[in-house]
Amino acid sequence: MPKIIDHDERRSHIVDVTWDLITQGGIEAATMREIAAAAGFANGALKLYFPSKEDIIQATYERALGMMREYVELDELRGLTALRELCVSSMPIDEDRIAAGRVLLTFWQLSLTNPKLQDKYLEHIRSWRGLLHRYLTEGREDGDIVTETPDEQLVDEVVLINAGANVMSLVAGEFSTIALQRQHLESFFARLTRP
Repeated sequence: MPKIIDHDERRSHIVDVTWDLITQGGIEAATMREIAAAAGFANGALKLYFPSKEDIIQATYERALGMMREYVELDELRGLTALRELCVSSMPIDEDRIAAGRVLLTFWQLSLTNPKLQDKYLEHIRSWRGLLHRYLTEGREDGDIVTETPDEQLVDEVVLINAGANVMSLVAGEFSTIALQRQHLESFFARLTRP
């Protein structure tokens, strides 16, 4: 009887291997040859599961985003509480999230020269910004958010705090400790509740 191949499991394994290569050695370590070798495939066999390295990187990026979503349960939350949970979920405040940040940084780097990857990242940013706007609106409706700072500026601040924290945790961790990141977030949230 022929062996049944679980293609989804193999795709997941390839992403696991790519994740490990990126987190240990950066994008330079994640060549098609290295990915294939680490996954136990012949180099050309990867194309059965992913047409290109770009597709493997995109799947690895999507896993990083999925991990961050797992940290937060927003279904029953709204307003300020949901906003806080969303912001904390994407900060590099433990080893898993720092690793996810390394994968995201790699994706950001590649998206600079790859329009398809850039479009994927912009789609994520638009969705994230939409959630931030929604929770700010709800927080104002609930009376929890009273700052006069415009929502668009607040959304920009969250995005910049998050992006900066992810980059700094990787390239200059001593200047971006977990305690400091939490302090920045708490300062941001304290400002939301002051007129």
